[in-house]
Amino acid sequence: MKVLLLNGSPHSNGTTARALAEIERILRAEGIASETVQVGNQPVRGCMACGGCGKTGKCVIDDIVNEIAPKFAEADGLIVASPVYYASANATLIAALDRLFYSTSFDKTMKVGAAVCVARRGGLTATFDELNKYFLISGMPVAAGQYWNGVHGKNGEEAALDEEGMQMMRTLARNFVFLLRSIRLGKDTFGLPVKEEHVYTNFIRK
Repeated sequence: MKVLLLNGSPHSNGTTARALAEIERILRAEGIASETVQVGNQPVRGCMACGGCGKTGKCVIDDIVNEIAPKFAEADGLIVASPVYYASANATLIAALDRLFYSTSFDKTMKVGAAVCVARRGGLTATFDELNKYFLISGMPVAAGQYWNGVHGKNGEEAALDEEGMQMMRTLARNFVFLLRSIRLGKDTFGLPVKEEHVYTNFIRK
């Protein structure tokens, strides 16, 4: 099994990286392969709502989003981590996630998801809610930790001193692995849940 981790920070060695490193340490100890992709320092623009992905099977903007897509397709789980800016996630990460989830047609059902947020002080829970919505709209079970998954610090060194935050990352990683294994066992034993054809309704009708 493999987990894809997305670092939404523009800094490759900051608080977000430190939080993800703690998670990866546990994943390795549990025998789970992982890969971290740095997203927050990339020139990513938002979705243009052009509909091109419906014709080509990938986003028409050929950047890191199209590089991440096959990694996401192959992964059993996705962990998304972001610094907190103005009580929300890094805009670059959000642009990437919007396009990644919208432009990919592969079934995401029962891939495990988790969000991690880091901040100097506040805005974690708003960002946490924002990131979890990508998983929940896609049929992805969300792994829980022992609290809302957050680490505090203004740099990687301070983040390492947040003992409760680091413990949250370890708990999340272990719970994530348990959920991965449980879903694999469930798939092998019972298969995936039956899917109905999607019903679309509009609020305004003529």
